[in-house]
Amino acid sequence: MPDAPDALHQRYMNALSTYQDHRAACTTCTNANRCRDGARLWNAFTRSQDAYLARQRSRRNTP
Repeated sequence: MPDAPDALHQRYMNALSTYQDHRAACTTCTNANRCRDGARLWNAFTRSQDAYLARQRSRRNTP
């Protein structure tokens, strides 16, 4: 039986997808400078990614 989808990973990937969709449509955002919405979406992505990666690291360090 396959594992259930990882909700934290899904949230992290959805945040990335949402940011990428915004970035593709926004004429203001660049990789170095983001509009207010772009910055908000990027920050949501990085917070989700950090949480996911921290949990992955803690799982690897647990015997």
